[in-house]
Amino acid sequence: MGQNILNLRGRVAIVVGGTSGIGHAIALGLAGAGADVVATSRRNHEVEGTAAEITALGCRTLAFPADVLKRESLQVLHDEVLRALERIDILVNCAGITQRVPTLDSTEDEWNRIIETNLTGTFRACQIFGKTMLAQQYGRIINIASLGTFVAFHEVAAYCASKAAVGSLTKSLAVELAPHGVCVNAIAPGVFPTALNGDLLNQTKRGKELQLRIPMKRFGKTDELVGAAVFLASEAASYVNGQILAVDGGYLASGVNQ
Repeated sequence: MGQNILNLRGRVAIVVGGTSGIGHAIALGLAGAGADVVATSRRNHEVEGTAAEITALGCRTLAFPADVLKRESLQVLHDEVLRALERIDILVNCAGITQRVPTLDSTEDEWNRIIETNLTGTFRACQIFGKTMLAQQYGRIINIASLGTFVAFHEVAAYCASKAAVGSLTKSLAVELAPHGVCVNAIAPGVFPTALNGDLLNQTKRGKELQLRIPMKRFGKTDELVGAAVFLASEAASYVNGQILAVDGGYLASGVNQ
């Protein structure tokens, strides 16, 4: 394969939920590896800001908002990217939400909102963009799983259930799409402070407990997810399929740390 095995030049990537937090870091990381990247979310100003950052890296992009709750929105995004950039090689599904509530007190509306965004939104994007990958006989789908794919966290049952299902969906798609040149994998991020959860992680007992369970004794930095994303999107991962790659500082390997 040669020394450019991780080079993504000539590839076109879509990062759904790619304008903030983990998705933003991955979008810029893929662009840094040479891919043309379209980072999308519901907020137009964030889409435009991220597009400007991608352009500054010398890559092509589009500033096009989309909403994973609306199939037609994702379909229009797909059609616009295909028209402007002519192909779609990489899909990263980063859109997600959570809410802490005792499970027995959670309403069905709260449950459905999280499942609809995290699981069904991922399913929609995989369907829409995956069909184009099948037609071109090449593709890389990277879903964002979670530590909650593997273990439970207190009072976030809907989130953990949705992410466990994302892990299962990843494996099912990997089995179905592999004969057509499409590899489907997932990244399970550990604990990464972002603008949305920074105060929770840094100023609560829950955050202290999480850090205590991480053998590296620190939270992750979002840039530390880029290597995994570039790897799974590249030819270096041409025989990697149906895997959930944890980037967690050793959290899932940990029993007792002291």
